[in-house]
Amino acid sequence: MRIKQLLFFVLVPGLSFCAACAGSANGGYARLAMNNTVLDIVNHPAFQGFGERLLPLDNNAPYYAARLDNVGSLMPYHSHVEPGPVLDALNFMIDEAGGGKTIFYDFYTEAQKRDDPAKAFTGLFFFRGRPGAPFAVVCPGGGFSYVGSLHEGFPLAQVISRQGLNAFVIRYRIGSEQWATEDLAAAIGYIFENAETLAVGTKGYSLWGGSAGARMAGNIALSGTSRYGGGNLPRPSAVVIAYTGQSGYSSDFPPAFFVQSENDGIAPVSAADRRVENLRNAGVEVEYRRYRNAGHGFGLGVGTDAGGWIEHAIRFWKNHLSSR
Repeated sequence: MRIKQLLFFVLVPGLSFCAACAGSANGGYARLAMNNTVLDIVNHPAFQGFGERLLPLDNNAPYYAARLDNVGSLMPYHSHVEPGPVLDALNFMIDEAGGGKTIFYDFYTEAQKRDDPAKAFTGLFFFRGRPGAPFAVVCPGGGFSYVGSLHEGFPLAQVISRQGLNAFVIRYRIGSEQWATEDLAAAIGYIFENAETLAVGTKGYSLWGGSAGARMAGNIALSGTSRYGGGNLPRPSAVVIAYTGQSGYSSDFPPAFFVQSENDGIAPVSAADRRVENLRNAGVEVEYRRYRNAGHGFGLGVGTDAGGWIEHAIRFWKNHLSSR
């Protein structure tokens, strides 16, 4: 049986790596390596039917030849894109799929996608924690011109899931903050509606976002899902907001964890400072981690003074699991 699997993967059209050389953690799908290309992600059998949606653009053909050790070239608004965490998260997903687990879910119906073809590029990637544990939705950034899941979506969700908590990474429509936030509201509704099947707990869920994704999370935290076409669902128990210039706040804003770098050239640190102050003055609990040299869009912060920030954010969320 193993020989048949290896032969199959070697012969997949466009899949350039050697499955026998790449190896497999569980006897299932072959893992990716640094010398693989973006096209290898698209054509990988573990990602059949949704490979493009792991990538930043709706059409990623111009980047197909890029190797994974140069994956940062796909995400120009992001800094400190380290190939190691990207590759590790992709291989985690490959192992999950190879073990028979569903890693991708459409949250729009086929009819909805026919009515709005752009919705065909959306979906949820699932990083499982303990059955019944609360869930997080991670919203990657990209200036609403691309979705940086490879860098600040999948690696973050992998860390969250290793803590026993469930995590989803949303692939939303490109081109509009309104569309993207509507997609987030729809995705939250989908998770609530299918919580039993997904084996996730809905009490105490959290929203995480970086840059443009932080605007999406902030919109839901401020105004709720119904404001964006979703059902009348509870607001998150905590929201994690990374490097954004968004300024909205209110007295009923959920407890918020902020992370920002002083040398951010896109979202000024002064904007985060003011928002944190305004939220605290409104009576909202806020934890603020302010770093010096991480730049903008630093993801896990590997190689910067922001490294390890996600552990503080997870602890903050855990402290508020029963608050909503």
